[in-house]
Amino acid sequence: MKFFYCILSLLFCFTANAQATRKYSNEFMNIGVDAAALGMSNAVVAKTNDVNSGYWNPAGLTKLEDKQLALMHSSYFANIANYDYAAFAMPLDNDSAFGISLIRFAVDDILDTTELIDDQGNVNYDRINLFSTADYGLTFSYARNLPIEGLRYGVNAKVIRRIIGDFASSWGFGLDAAIQFENDNNWKFGVMARDITTTFNSWSFNDEAIARIQDAIEGQNQELPETSEITIPKLQLGVSKKYVFRYDYSLEAEFDLNVRFEQNNDIISTSFASINPALGFEFGYIDMIFLRTGVGNFQTERQLDNSETTTFQPSLGVGFKYKGIEVDYAFTDIGDQSIALYSNVFSLKVDFSLFR
Repeated sequence: MKFFYCILSLLFCFTANAQATRKYSNEFMNIGVDAAALGMSNAVVAKTNDVNSGYWNPAGLTKLEDKQLALMHSSYFANIANYDYAAFAMPLDNDSAFGISLIRFAVDDILDTTELIDDQGNVNYDRINLFSTADYGLTFSYARNLPIEGLRYGVNAKVIRRIIGDFASSWGFGLDAAIQFENDNNWKFGVMARDITTTFNSWSFNDEAIARIQDAIEGQNQELPETSEITIPKLQLGVSKKYVFRYDYSLEAEFDLNVRFEQNNDIISTSFASINPALGFEFGYIDMIFLRTGVGNFQTERQLDNSETTTFQPSLGVGFKYKGIEVDYAFTDIGDQSIALYSNVFSLKVDFSLFR
C-alpha cells in the first residue's frame, strides 16, 4: 500500500500548482490507443490486460502469458492528420512484465511558402518547401504482482519528442503510475495516474527559420511562446464487471471517471478538478466475435445565444479474434454528437503463442 500512498502524495503536491501551468499540453498522448478500447469510449482502465495495457494501465501487463504485438492507425481532419501506434510487451516471469510503445501524431507535407516571394518581389514556386509537424511519445512500461492476491501495480517512463519542421522542436519526460485489483467474482478495479511528476517539455527554436516567418508578412510578427511547458497530472479511475451466459456469451461493462486537476468545460467542473465520466460495454460470443459500444467525453458547451448544452461522444466497435490474431474496428462520435475528434480506427493484435 506504500506504493498507492506515494501516488496520492505526488498528485496532491503537483496539483497544488496546477493553475500556474498550461491546461493543455501533449494532448496527443490523451487520444487513446487500440480500436477495442476506443469502441468502449476509452473505459478500459480496470479491464485492460494485454499489450495495450502499457498505455491504459501498465499494471494489466502482468496478465500476459506470452509476447504480444499491437498496431493501430487512424486519420483525423479528412485524412490531414495521421495517428499511428505500435506496441510490444512480454512477461518477464510469473509476477512481472515489460512493454514498450510508440505513438506518432503528425501532419505531413505542409507547404512552407515563407520564401515564395524573393527580395525583388518575384513569385518563385520553386522556393516552396514541404515540412511536417510531428509528435512522438515513446513509453517504457513495467508491471508486477503484489503479495496481496489480485493486486498489481505498473509504472511508465515516457519520452516525448515534438517537431515543427525546422522551426522548433522539444524534448520531454514524464512518469505514470497505476494499480489494478481483481477479486474472485469478476469485479475489477483500476487507477491510472498520468504525468504524476508533471511531464516537462523544453522547446528550442531555430532563429534563422523563425526569422523567415517573421519577415514573411510585414507587421504580423508575433512573440515566440515560452520555451518550456508542463503537463499537469491526470487521474483515471475505473470499475468493471464481467458476466458469462451459457458459457458462450459474455458481457463486460466498465464505468470510468476521468479527472483533470484544472477547471474546464467537463460536465463536472470545479476550480480544483474537472471530472468526465465514461461508460463502455463489450459483448462477446465464444471469445471470438465482439461487439462494443460506449459513451463519454461529456462537455458543457455555450451556444451562440449564451445558452448551455451538454454534448457527448458515443462510439461503436467490432472485433474478431482467432488463434492469437485479433482485428478490431471502432467508429467514434456516432452521429456527430460532439465537437470532439471522430475517426475510423483500425487495430491489430498478435499473440506470439500463435507460433508455438
